[in-house]
Amino acid sequence: MKQPAGVSSQLMDELGVDIDPELLSLALTHRSYAYEHGHLPHNERLEFLGDSVLGQAVTVLLYTRHPDLDEGSLAKRRASVVSTVALAEVARGIGLGAHLRLGRGEDQTGGRDKDSILADTMEAVIGATYLSAGPEAATGLVHRLVAPLLADPDRYGAAVDPKTSLQELAARRGSPPPVYRVEAEGPDHDRVFTATVSVGDVSSTGVGTSKKHAEMAAALRLWRSLSD
Repeated sequence: MKQPAGVSSQLMDELGVDIDPELLSLALTHRSYAYEHGHLPHNERLEFLGDSVLGQAVTVLLYTRHPDLDEGSLAKRRASVVSTVALAEVARGIGLGAHLRLGRGEDQTGGRDKDSILADTMEAVIGATYLSAGPEAATGLVHRLVAPLLADPDRYGAAVDPKTSLQELAARRGSPPPVYRVEAEGPDHDRVFTATVSVGDVSSTGVGTSKKHAEMAAALRLWRSLSD
């Protein structure tokens, strides 16, 4: 599976930062693609770097923006903003899934919309930005990416514990409690779970590498839908 022509420029337009095309390509390369193409380099080292850059940028931003919050409140908000579910939401907002370099099997089982893959790739892109454009550009990118989450405090609880948030929202609306249905496919060592959650006659689905992650993804999507 070849990377579509012009993907780097399209994604850089979304990101608003100039990243070296080779580094960006590496950031988008999942290990499944690398293994299928002769064990090419993949994005896990960039992900490691990006995770640190993300954490520091969000910590400083929250500390300076909220002088009234204590350590526990700051930690809770940071955890929500850097969570897998929240980062996947950010990734979907910039259409990151369309640019991923995935192995055939991962692609066919919905990898472009898996929270874990989207979140990890988002961190890798942040790492690539740091190496290519420097700390200031990487911090600026993080601030732009998390701004929608910071602007909506209700998302903190939903991102960290979407199942509880959905249950509370259903109760406030006088609706029946959420009902979950989960299906799994694939070999035991590479299972893919698809969860469907319903509140009354409204439902959403989510995909994950575990039942828990799939249910969380589905719950957050339905929470967002019912909160609009």
